[in-house]
Amino acid sequence: MTRTPADPRDKLLSVEQGRQRILQAVDAVTATEQLHLRAALGRVLAEAVVSAIDVPPFANSAMDGYAVRSADCDAATPTRLKITGSSFAGAPFTGAVRSGECIRIMTGAVLPEGADAVLMQEDVERDGEQISFDGESVQAGLNVRYAGEDTRRGDTVLEPGTRLGAAELGLLASVGVSEVRVSRKLRVAFFSTGDELVGVGMPLATGKIYDSNRYALYGLLASAGIECYDLGNIPDQRDAVRAAFRQAGEIADLVMTSGGVSVGEADYVTETLGELGEINFWRMAMKPGKPLAFGRLGNAVFFGLPGNPVSAMVTYYLFVLPAIRKMAGEPAREPLLIEARCSEALKKAPGRAEFQRGILRRDADGGWKVASTGVQGSHLLSSMTKANCLIHLPAESTGAKEGERVLAQPFSDFCL
Repeated sequence: MTRTPADPRDKLLSVEQGRQRILQAVDAVTATEQLHLRAALGRVLAEAVVSAIDVPPFANSAMDGYAVRSADCDAATPTRLKITGSSFAGAPFTGAVRSGECIRIMTGAVLPEGADAVLMQEDVERDGEQISFDGESVQAGLNVRYAGEDTRRGDTVLEPGTRLGAAELGLLASVGVSEVRVSRKLRVAFFSTGDELVGVGMPLATGKIYDSNRYALYGLLASAGIECYDLGNIPDQRDAVRAAFRQAGEIADLVMTSGGVSVGEADYVTETLGELGEINFWRMAMKPGKPLAFGRLGNAVFFGLPGNPVSAMVTYYLFVLPAIRKMAGEPAREPLLIEARCSEALKKAPGRAEFQRGILRRDADGGWKVASTGVQGSHLLSSMTKANCLIHLPAESTGAKEGERVLAQPFSDFCL
Protein backbone atom coordinates (compact mmCIF):
# COMPACT_ATOMS: atom_id res chain seq x y z
CA MET A 1 0.00 0.00 0.00
CA THR A 2 1.45 3.38 -1.01
CA ARG A 3 0.71 6.45 1.08
CA THR A 4 1.23 10.08 0.16
CA PRO A 5 3.66 12.24 2.16
CA ALA A 6 0.64 14.15 3.49
CA ASP A 7 -0.57 11.12 5.43
CA PRO A 8 -0.71 12.30 9.10
CA ARG A 9 0.90 9.03 10.18
CA ASP A 10 4.10 10.19 8.48
CA LYS A 11 4.49 13.03 11.00
CA LEU A 12 7.54 12.73 13.24
CA LEU A 13 6.48 12.13 16.84
CA SER A 14 8.46 12.91 19.96
CA VAL A 15 9.41 9.99 22.20
CA GLU A 16 6.95 11.16 24.83
CA GLN A 17 4.11 11.44 22.28
CA GLY A 18 4.89 8.01 20.90
CA ARG A 19 5.03 6.34 24.31
CA GLN A 20 1.78 7.99 25.39
CA ARG A 21 -0.04 6.88 22.24
CA ILE A 22 1.26 3.34 22.64
CA LEU A 23 0.17 3.06 26.27
CA GLN A 24 -3.26 4.48 25.42
CA ALA A 25 -3.67 1.91 22.65
CA VAL A 26 -2.71 -1.29 24.52
CA ASP A 27 -4.67 -3.22 27.13
CA ALA A 28 -3.73 -5.90 29.63
CA VAL A 29 -4.44 -9.53 28.81
CA THR A 30 -7.46 -10.77 30.73
CA ALA A 31 -6.78 -14.52 30.89
CA THR A 32 -5.38 -15.80 34.20
CA GLU A 33 -4.08 -19.01 35.74
CA GLN A 34 -3.57 -20.38 39.24
CA LEU A 35 0.05 -21.27 40.03
CA HIS A 36 1.98 -22.67 42.95
CA LEU A 37 4.15 -20.05 44.59
CA ARG A 38 7.51 -21.04 43.09
CA ALA A 39 6.04 -21.36 39.60
CA ALA A 40 4.71 -17.79 39.92
CA LEU A 41 8.16 -16.18 40.14
CA GLY A 42 8.36 -13.34 37.62
CA ARG A 43 4.63 -13.40 36.87
CA VAL A 44 2.14 -10.56 37.39
CA LEU A 45 -0.47 -10.91 40.13
CA ALA A 46 -4.04 -10.88 38.78
CA GLU A 47 -5.90 -10.38 42.05
CA ALA A 48 -5.26 -8.91 45.47
CA VAL A 49 -3.90 -11.15 48.22
CA VAL A 50 -5.34 -10.63 51.71
CA SER A 51 -3.60 -12.01 54.78
CA ALA A 52 -5.53 -14.51 56.90
CA ILE A 53 -3.07 -14.20 59.81
CA ASP A 54 -1.00 -11.71 61.77
CA VAL A 55 2.72 -11.65 60.95
CA PRO A 56 4.39 -12.26 63.27
CA PRO A 57 1.56 -14.29 64.85
CA PHE A 58 2.82 -13.63 68.40
CA ALA A 59 5.05 -11.19 70.26
CA ASN A 60 8.63 -12.46 70.12
CA SER A 61 12.20 -11.51 70.86
CA ALA A 62 14.35 -9.61 68.37
CA MET A 63 17.55 -10.63 70.22
CA ASP A 64 19.22 -13.42 72.12
CA GLY A 65 19.06 -12.34 75.76
CA TYR A 66 16.68 -12.17 78.71
CA ALA A 67 12.94 -11.40 78.84
CA VAL A 68 12.15 -9.06 81.72
CA ARG A 69 9.42 -6.88 83.24
CA SER A 70 10.32 -3.23 82.62
CA ALA A 71 8.64 -2.35 85.93
CA ASP A 72 11.36 -4.36 87.72
CA CYS A 73 14.19 -2.34 86.21
CA ASP A 74 15.56 0.22 88.64
CA ALA A 75 17.15 3.23 87.01
CA ALA A 76 18.91 4.31 90.24
CA THR A 77 20.79 1.11 91.08
CA PRO A 78 21.85 -2.04 89.21
CA THR A 79 18.90 -4.44 88.80
CA ARG A 80 19.19 -8.09 89.83
CA LEU A 81 16.75 -10.73 88.58
CA LYS A 82 16.42 -14.46 89.00
CA ILE A 83 16.43 -16.72 85.89
CA THR A 84 13.41 -19.04 86.11
CA GLY A 85 13.30 -20.68 82.67
CA SER A 86 14.04 -20.47 78.94
CA SER A 87 12.12 -19.70 75.77
CA PHE A 88 13.42 -21.00 72.44
CA ALA A 89 12.15 -20.48 68.88
CA GLY A 90 9.53 -23.19 68.45
CA ALA A 91 9.68 -24.19 72.14
CA PRO A 92 8.14 -21.38 74.21
CA PHE A 93 8.28 -20.94 77.98
CA THR A 94 4.88 -22.03 79.34
CA GLY A 95 4.80 -20.10 82.59
CA ALA A 96 4.66 -16.40 83.46
CA VAL A 97 7.41 -13.98 84.46
CA ARG A 98 6.74 -12.64 87.97
CA SER A 99 8.27 -9.68 89.77
CA GLY A 100 12.00 -10.15 90.35
CA GLU A 101 12.27 -12.85 87.66
CA CYS A 102 13.46 -13.17 84.07
CA ILE A 103 13.84 -15.94 81.53
CA ARG A 104 16.55 -16.77 79.01
CA ILE A 105 15.14 -16.11 75.51
CA MET A 106 16.36 -16.68 71.95
CA THR A 107 15.69 -14.63 68.81
CA GLY A 108 12.23 -15.40 67.46
CA ALA A 109 11.03 -17.10 70.64
CA VAL A 110 7.61 -16.25 72.10
CA LEU A 111 7.73 -13.43 74.65
CA PRO A 112 6.36 -15.05 77.82
CA GLU A 113 3.40 -13.76 79.79
CA GLY A 114 4.36 -10.95 82.13
CA ALA A 115 7.50 -9.87 80.22
CA ASP A 116 7.46 -6.73 78.10
CA ALA A 117 11.14 -6.14 77.22
CA VAL A 118 14.23 -8.11 76.18
CA LEU A 119 17.78 -7.32 77.27
CA MET A 120 20.59 -8.26 74.92
CA GLN A 121 22.85 -10.86 76.49
CA GLU A 122 25.81 -8.52 75.94
CA ASP A 123 24.21 -5.95 78.28
CA VAL A 124 23.93 -8.17 81.36
CA GLU A 125 26.26 -9.96 83.74
CA ARG A 126 25.25 -13.49 84.67
CA ASP A 127 26.16 -15.08 87.94
CA GLY A 128 24.74 -18.59 88.18
CA GLU A 129 20.96 -18.26 87.98
CA GLN A 130 20.94 -14.49 88.39
CA ILE A 131 21.61 -11.55 86.08
CA SER A 132 22.49 -7.95 86.93
CA PHE A 133 22.34 -4.92 84.66
CA ASP A 134 21.87 -1.17 84.53
CA GLY A 135 18.09 -0.70 84.32
CA GLU A 136 18.15 2.95 83.29
CA SER A 137 17.46 2.37 79.57
CA VAL A 138 14.99 -0.51 79.88
CA GLN A 139 11.53 0.45 78.65
CA ALA A 140 8.52 -1.61 77.63
CA GLY A 141 8.91 -2.82 74.03
CA LEU A 142 12.71 -2.95 74.06
CA ASN A 143 13.82 -5.56 71.48
CA VAL A 144 10.28 -6.91 71.14
CA ARG A 145 8.56 -7.75 67.84
CA TYR A 146 4.82 -7.40 68.35
CA ALA A 147 2.12 -9.58 66.79
CA GLY A 148 0.96 -8.12 63.46
CA GLU A 149 3.88 -5.68 63.31
CA ASP A 150 4.64 -6.69 59.69
CA THR A 151 1.16 -7.69 58.49
CA ARG A 152 -2.22 -7.80 60.19
CA ARG A 153 -5.04 -10.23 59.48
CA GLY A 154 -7.25 -8.68 56.79
CA ASP A 155 -4.46 -6.53 55.32
CA THR A 156 -4.02 -6.53 51.54
CA VAL A 157 -0.41 -7.64 51.27
CA LEU A 158 -0.05 -7.40 47.46
CA GLU A 159 -2.14 -5.56 44.88
CA PRO A 160 -3.07 -6.76 41.38
CA GLY A 161 -0.41 -5.76 38.86
CA THR A 162 2.49 -6.64 41.15
CA ARG A 163 5.29 -8.54 39.43
CA LEU A 164 6.33 -11.31 41.78
CA GLY A 165 10.00 -11.28 42.69
CA ALA A 166 11.92 -12.91 45.51
CA ALA A 167 10.62 -10.53 48.20
CA GLU A 168 7.02 -10.96 47.05
CA LEU A 169 7.29 -14.77 47.13
CA GLY A 170 8.69 -14.55 50.65
CA LEU A 171 5.91 -12.22 51.77
CA LEU A 172 3.23 -14.49 50.35
CA ALA A 173 4.80 -17.50 52.06
CA SER A 174 4.92 -15.58 55.36
CA VAL A 175 1.13 -15.25 55.35
CA GLY A 176 0.65 -18.90 54.41
CA VAL A 177 -0.30 -18.44 50.74
CA SER A 178 0.76 -21.43 48.62
CA GLU A 179 -0.95 -20.54 45.32
CA VAL A 180 -1.72 -17.28 43.54
CA ARG A 181 -3.72 -16.22 40.49
CA VAL A 182 -1.57 -14.51 37.87
CA SER A 183 -2.06 -13.11 34.38
CA ARG A 184 -1.12 -15.60 31.72
CA LYS A 185 2.19 -15.03 30.00
CA LEU A 186 2.19 -12.51 27.18
CA ARG A 187 2.74 -14.16 23.79
CA VAL A 188 5.11 -12.35 21.45
CA ALA A 189 5.92 -13.46 17.90
CA PHE A 190 8.95 -11.88 16.27
CA PHE A 191 10.97 -12.16 13.09
CA SER A 192 13.64 -10.35 11.10
CA THR A 193 13.38 -9.24 7.48
CA GLY A 194 16.18 -8.77 4.99
CA ASP A 195 17.79 -10.66 2.12
CA GLU A 196 21.18 -9.72 3.53
CA LEU A 197 20.67 -11.73 6.72
CA VAL A 198 22.15 -15.16 7.31
CA GLY A 199 21.52 -17.50 10.24
CA VAL A 200 24.36 -17.97 12.69
CA GLY A 201 26.46 -21.01 11.89
CA MET A 202 25.93 -20.64 8.15
CA PRO A 203 28.66 -19.60 5.67
CA LEU A 204 28.86 -15.84 5.22
CA ALA A 205 28.94 -14.84 1.56
CA THR A 206 29.92 -11.40 0.27
CA GLY A 207 27.22 -8.85 1.04
CA LYS A 208 25.67 -10.94 3.80
CA ILE A 209 25.61 -10.39 7.58
CA TYR A 210 24.58 -12.59 10.47
CA ASP A 211 21.11 -12.06 11.90
CA SER A 212 22.00 -10.70 15.34
CA ASN A 213 18.72 -8.90 15.99
CA ARG A 214 16.66 -12.02 16.63
CA TYR A 215 19.09 -13.12 19.33
CA ALA A 216 19.19 -9.69 20.99
CA LEU A 217 15.40 -9.40 20.86
CA TYR A 218 14.97 -12.93 22.19
CA GLY A 219 17.22 -12.01 25.14
CA LEU A 220 15.19 -8.89 25.87
CA LEU A 221 11.87 -10.72 25.63
CA ALA A 222 12.98 -13.71 27.68
CA SER A 223 14.26 -11.36 30.40
CA ALA A 224 10.77 -9.83 30.55
CA GLY A 225 9.15 -13.23 31.16
CA ILE A 226 7.57 -13.48 27.72
CA GLU A 227 6.37 -16.57 25.86
CA CYS A 228 8.41 -16.16 22.67
CA TYR A 229 7.71 -17.38 19.14
CA ASP A 230 10.73 -16.88 16.88
CA LEU A 231 9.50 -17.06 13.28
CA GLY A 232 13.00 -16.72 11.84
CA ASN A 233 14.32 -14.49 9.09
CA ILE A 234 11.83 -13.56 6.37
CA PRO A 235 13.16 -12.61 2.90
CA ASP A 236 12.31 -9.24 1.37
CA GLN A 237 9.40 -10.59 -0.65
CA ARG A 238 5.82 -9.35 -0.38
CA ASP A 239 4.28 -12.81 -0.23
CA ALA A 240 6.78 -14.05 2.38
CA VAL A 241 6.28 -10.98 4.59
CA ARG A 242 2.50 -11.25 4.22
CA ALA A 243 2.54 -14.94 5.20
CA ALA A 244 4.70 -14.20 8.27
CA PHE A 245 2.30 -11.43 9.31
CA ARG A 246 -0.69 -13.76 9.10
CA GLN A 247 1.05 -16.51 11.08
CA ALA A 248 2.23 -14.11 13.77
CA GLY A 249 -1.16 -12.42 14.11
CA GLU A 250 -2.85 -15.77 14.76
CA ILE A 251 -0.62 -16.86 17.64
CA ALA A 252 0.52 -13.71 19.46
CA ASP A 253 -0.68 -10.83 21.61
CA LEU A 254 2.18 -8.72 20.29
CA VAL A 255 4.01 -9.03 16.97
CA MET A 256 7.48 -7.54 16.60
CA THR A 257 9.67 -7.31 13.52
CA SER A 258 13.08 -5.81 12.88
CA GLY A 259 13.97 -4.27 9.54
CA GLY A 260 11.80 -3.32 6.58
CA VAL A 261 10.17 -0.23 8.08
CA SER A 262 12.03 2.47 6.13
CA VAL A 263 11.13 3.77 2.65
CA GLY A 264 13.33 1.48 0.55
CA GLU A 265 11.92 -0.34 -2.48
CA ALA A 266 12.28 -3.71 -0.73
CA ASP A 267 10.95 -2.64 2.68
CA TYR A 268 7.56 -4.30 2.91
CA VAL A 269 6.77 -4.31 6.64
CA THR A 270 4.90 -1.01 6.85
CA GLU A 271 3.20 -1.67 3.51
CA THR A 272 1.98 -5.10 4.69
CA LEU A 273 0.82 -3.71 8.03
CA GLY A 274 -1.27 -1.17 6.13
CA GLU A 275 -2.84 -3.97 4.07
CA LEU A 276 -3.51 -6.53 6.82
CA GLY A 277 -3.78 -4.35 9.89
CA GLU A 278 -3.75 -0.77 11.04
CA ILE A 279 -0.90 1.73 11.22
CA ASN A 280 -0.94 4.13 14.17
CA PHE A 281 2.38 5.84 13.43
CA TRP A 282 5.71 4.92 11.98
CA ARG A 283 8.31 7.68 12.37
CA MET A 284 9.94 9.07 15.51
CA ALA A 285 11.87 12.30 16.08
CA MET A 286 14.76 10.44 17.69
CA LYS A 287 18.19 9.02 17.06
CA PRO A 288 18.78 6.13 16.83
CA GLY A 289 15.44 4.68 15.79
CA LYS A 290 13.63 7.11 13.50
CA PRO A 291 11.69 4.39 11.58
CA LEU A 292 9.38 2.73 14.13
CA ALA A 293 6.05 1.30 13.03
CA PHE A 294 3.29 0.86 15.60
CA GLY A 295 -0.23 -0.39 15.02
CA ARG A 296 -2.46 -3.43 15.19
CA LEU A 297 -2.53 -6.74 13.35
CA GLY A 298 -5.94 -8.27 14.02
CA ASN A 299 -6.15 -8.65 17.81
CA ALA A 300 -2.38 -8.26 18.23
CA VAL A 301 -0.37 -5.13 18.91
CA PHE A 302 2.34 -4.58 16.30
CA PHE A 303 5.82 -3.06 16.54
CA GLY A 304 8.08 -2.75 13.51
CA LEU A 305 11.56 -1.97 14.84
CA PRO A 306 14.44 -0.60 12.77
CA GLY A 307 16.91 -3.04 11.24
CA ASN A 308 20.05 -1.52 12.72
CA PRO A 309 20.78 -3.56 15.88
CA VAL A 310 21.30 -0.64 18.27
CA SER A 311 18.19 1.11 16.94
CA ALA A 312 16.17 -2.07 17.48
CA MET A 313 17.33 -2.41 21.09
CA VAL A 314 16.89 1.27 21.94
CA THR A 315 13.34 1.39 20.55
CA TYR A 316 12.57 -1.80 22.45
CA TYR A 317 13.61 -0.19 25.75
CA LEU A 318 11.78 3.07 25.07
CA PHE A 319 8.54 1.80 23.52
CA VAL A 320 8.07 -1.97 23.46
CA LEU A 321 8.98 -2.71 27.08
CA PRO A 322 6.49 -0.18 28.55
CA ALA A 323 3.79 -1.71 26.33
CA ILE A 324 4.74 -5.24 27.41
CA ARG A 325 4.54 -4.28 31.06
CA LYS A 326 1.07 -2.82 30.65
CA MET A 327 -0.15 -5.75 28.54
CA ALA A 328 1.20 -8.17 31.15
CA GLY A 329 -0.93 -6.45 33.80
CA GLU A 330 1.55 -4.10 35.44
CA PRO A 331 0.58 -0.44 36.00
CA ALA A 332 2.17 1.99 33.56
CA ARG A 333 5.15 3.80 34.99
CA GLU A 334 7.67 6.34 33.85
CA PRO A 335 11.19 5.08 33.10
CA LEU A 336 13.78 5.41 35.85
CA LEU A 337 15.95 8.47 35.09
CA ILE A 338 19.07 9.34 37.05
CA GLU A 339 20.67 12.78 36.97
CA ALA A 340 24.40 12.46 36.37
CA ARG A 341 27.38 14.64 35.50
CA CYS A 342 29.09 14.08 32.16
CA SER A 343 32.62 12.72 32.48
CA GLU A 344 33.33 14.12 29.03
CA ALA A 345 31.78 16.35 26.40
CA LEU A 346 28.96 14.77 24.36
CA LYS A 347 28.36 15.83 20.77
CA LYS A 348 24.93 16.08 19.17
CA ALA A 349 23.21 17.94 16.33
CA PRO A 350 19.97 19.74 17.22
CA GLY A 351 16.67 18.60 15.73
CA ARG A 352 15.94 15.14 17.15
CA ALA A 353 16.14 13.70 20.65
CA GLU A 354 19.18 11.48 20.94
CA PHE A 355 19.79 8.45 23.14
CA GLN A 356 23.48 7.76 23.42
CA ARG A 357 24.88 4.61 24.96
CA GLY A 358 26.49 5.42 28.29
CA ILE A 359 28.31 3.99 31.27
CA LEU A 360 26.81 5.14 34.57
CA ARG A 361 28.98 4.99 37.70
CA ARG A 362 29.31 6.48 41.18
CA ASP A 363 32.00 9.10 41.57
CA ALA A 364 34.30 9.50 44.57
CA ASP A 365 31.80 11.83 46.29
CA GLY A 366 28.92 9.37 45.93
CA GLY A 367 27.22 11.22 43.07
CA TRP A 368 26.49 9.84 39.64
CA LYS A 369 28.66 10.36 36.60
CA VAL A 370 28.15 9.10 33.07
CA ALA A 371 30.48 8.60 30.13
CA SER A 372 29.84 7.74 26.51
CA THR A 373 30.72 4.29 25.21
CA GLY A 374 32.42 5.99 22.25
CA VAL A 375 31.30 6.23 18.63
CA GLN A 376 27.50 6.13 18.52
CA GLY A 377 26.73 4.51 15.15
CA SER A 378 23.45 2.57 15.22
CA HIS A 379 25.18 -0.43 13.62
CA LEU A 380 27.72 -0.78 16.47
CA LEU A 381 26.17 -3.53 18.56
CA SER A 382 29.36 -3.90 20.61
CA SER A 383 28.57 -0.50 22.16
CA MET A 384 25.49 -2.03 23.83
CA THR A 385 27.65 -4.60 25.61
CA LYS A 386 29.73 -1.78 27.13
CA ALA A 387 26.74 0.34 28.14
CA ASN A 388 24.44 0.11 31.16
CA CYS A 389 22.25 3.10 30.32
CA LEU A 390 20.93 5.47 27.68
CA ILE A 391 21.93 9.14 27.96
CA HIS A 392 18.91 11.34 27.15
CA LEU A 393 19.77 14.43 25.11
CA PRO A 394 16.70 16.57 24.21
CA ALA A 395 15.83 17.52 20.64
CA GLU A 396 16.97 21.13 21.03
CA SER A 397 20.24 20.13 22.67
CA THR A 398 23.59 20.56 20.92
CA GLY A 399 25.24 18.09 23.27
CA ALA A 400 26.62 18.45 26.76
CA LYS A 401 29.81 19.87 28.20
CA GLU A 402 32.06 18.00 30.59
CA GLY A 403 30.57 18.34 34.08
CA GLU A 404 27.11 19.25 32.77
CA ARG A 405 24.15 17.37 34.23
CA VAL A 406 22.19 15.02 31.97
CA LEU A 407 19.55 12.32 32.49
CA ALA A 408 20.53 8.67 32.17
CA GLN A 409 18.10 5.74 31.89
CA PRO A 410 19.53 2.46 33.23
CA PHE A 411 18.78 -0.63 31.15
CA SER A 412 17.59 -2.28 34.37
CA ASP A 413 16.17 -0.56 37.45
CA PHE A 414 18.77 -2.35 39.57
CA CYS A 415 21.62 -2.87 37.12
CA LEU A 416 24.03 -0.68 39.06
